[in-house]
Amino acid sequence: MRVLVAPDKFAGTLSAVEAAEAIAAGWLRRAPGDELDLAPMSDGGPGFVDVLHAALGGELLAVTVRGPHGDPTPATLLVHGRRGQVTAYVESAQACGLHLTGGERAESATTYGVGELVAAAIDAGATRVVLGLGGSGTNDGGAGMLAALGATADRPLDQGVAGLAGISRVELPAFDIELVAATDVDNQLTGLFGATKVFGPQKGIAEERLPVVDGWLQELAAATDRRVALAEGAGAAGGLGFAVLLLGGTREPGIRLVAEVLQLSKRAGKADLVITGEGAFDYSSRGGKVPYGVAEIAGEALRPCVVLAGQVQVGSREMRALGIESAYSLVEAAGEERAFADPAGALADLAERVARTWSRESRE
Repeated sequence: MRVLVAPDKFAGTLSAVEAAEAIAAGWLRRAPGDELDLAPMSDGGPGFVDVLHAALGGELLAVTVRGPHGDPTPATLLVHGRRGQVTAYVESAQACGLHLTGGERAESATTYGVGELVAAAIDAGATRVVLGLGGSGTNDGGAGMLAALGATADRPLDQGVAGLAGISRVELPAFDIELVAATDVDNQLTGLFGATKVFGPQKGIAEERLPVVDGWLQELAAATDRRVALAEGAGAAGGLGFAVLLLGGTREPGIRLVAEVLQLSKRAGKADLVITGEGAFDYSSRGGKVPYGVAEIAGEALRPCVVLAGQVQVGSREMRALGIESAYSLVEAAGEERAFADPAGALADLAERVARTWSRESRE
């Protein structure tokens, strides 16, 4: 039996690569004759560079950039391709991730370091830069990134969203590199479904501050391009998507971009079963997250798909609507204490149990 193992990271405990390896180890304990194909996944958030490096190879370049609150922050970008056709993959969370802000001071947090990563990619010879957006702790509309790439304005662009108060003029830099935003969300920049209202609270912006902060982003949009602010994905990563689009870039669903690089459709067609997973499998997984994307690809290949997750918060009806046959909870199977103390071991044990049901070898 052939099994495609394509999980996302289990946030805070396992990278996507570690999760795939743990699932494989547990599965093979129960069904050692099965053939497992490991395809760790990402939707553009944390782990984006590691997943693509595992699949593509290429050169990893270590750089130091400005963190969201000005501290020197180590980051890595991936360069792949030949001279004249070089693609660099950049993970924005490495420069402005929520793990770097701790959910605090979001109004002053900057994406300047993301722009420094893009600049480093260009210096390395990249003709195309793919910017993974997700897991950000910033909400500055990508103003910091624009500043690092040469934009100027009548208000400071590198002081977080609070620095944009009263902005009325922005001069964008000339930019002739192909820029792609890989994102798992399609929110616009401002308004009821914009970056601030939807994602601001998880970044530490107080409820009573949301209208004020959203207003600052509206001023940025008015000083640049209101139509771009309404585009799908403009609100991704606190508005980094907006900055990418302002520079003439495009937006692609992160899961689809990674799936294409990994040739996931072809690999799913060769499998008898597809396994995916993430830390919390809930209804938000429908919004471009890895399990939903993998399930779509499995469905197109007419293959069943099951989920192994830290927690499962989706009922059977909703699960089927997402194209998932079954979902299994790590916390429910191993207990919360072990799930966090020994996530790899607990996930391997869960995979072994799931193999009893799904592996033909196990049932023979």
